[in-house]
Amino acid sequence: MIDNFALAISHGLMMLAAWFLLRRPDLDHEPGPRDAPPKGGDSPGA
Repeated sequence: MIDNFALAISHGLMMLAAWFLLRRPDLDHEPGPRDAPPKGGDSPGA
């Protein structure tokens, strides 16, 4: 028999992770063709 506390903890942690992922600012920005590429290391296609 599954404990209700264990279900609450596991589902609560999944909801917390989803909440933090949905609050990321880069989810609201889609780079266009005229945007500068991000500065960083070597890209795999180069």
